Amino acid sequence: MNLHTIAAVKRPRSADDIRQWQTGDAWLAGGTWLFSEPQPQLRTLIDLQQLAWPALGVSAQGLDIAATCRIADLYAFKGDSAWTAAPLIQACCECLLASFKIWNAATVGGNLCMSLPAGAMVSLSVALEAQLILLARDGNSRTVAAVEFVTGNNRNILAPGELLRSIHLPTTALTKRFAIRRASLTHLGRSAALLIGTQAQDGGDLLLTITASTPRPMQLRLPRGTTAETLKQALDVAIPSDGYFDDVNGTPAYKRHVTYHFAQEILAELTGATA
Repeated sequence: MNLHTIAAVKRPRSADDIRQWQTGDAWLAGGTWLFSEPQPQLRTLIDLQQLAWPALGVSAQGLDIAATCRIADLYAFKGDSAWTAAPLIQACCECLLASFKIWNAATVGGNLCMSLPAGAMVSLSVALEAQLILLARDGNSRTVAAVEFVTGNNRNILAPGELLRSIHLPTTALTKRFAIRRASLTHLGRSAALLIGTQAQDGGDLLLTITASTPRPMQLRLPRGTTAETLKQALDVAIPSDGYFDDVNGTPAYKRHVTYHFAQEILAELTGATA
């Protein structure tokens, strides 16, 4: 779609080149949402492609994903053999409602910054305990936990002009065991519920991440010995009955039901606890 209100396109070589931020400015990465509908409030696009950030970086500390990394590039990534949770990356990419054309244009950072309940890159980042680096226009930066980034449907903590630089997945999370469950009203539809559980190889706490069925990611740390009944109680406390997302992909009652069902399945798969 042509954006007929755009008067200028900037192509900085460094994020620091953009010091001033005005109403009507917008960062442009993949542009798959930006160009999908009218944006009458916008006047200037700031293209991130000239920044040439390396898409992926592997180190002993984990995996660094540039915000401009394409979904297709992330999907093609094969991690270290010790990273037992690496297949979760491909699994979350496959949860996206997108064609191959979108995969080759859309970015990981764009999906995070859209901050939709069904944003699978949000699910991945939160489940693998990611740290996000955010760049402000005054040259300062801050690091935040992915679980704190999204605050609601299409809402996050970014300040005006603030830019998501990268996503760091730590080795401690990448070497965990995992279980994933997803519900959609159609075979290739948007997620109505997407739950991920992770646990260290030697057992210990189970980290349960709940997305899509709630407006923002919810995360429960379940101690060793959690039973099906105590899991239900923990869900009751964490998510009130009116805390489930209501949209065309499922009623709150439906999403609550599948959330409880999938949580029990994940608990059973990772710990053996059954109802």
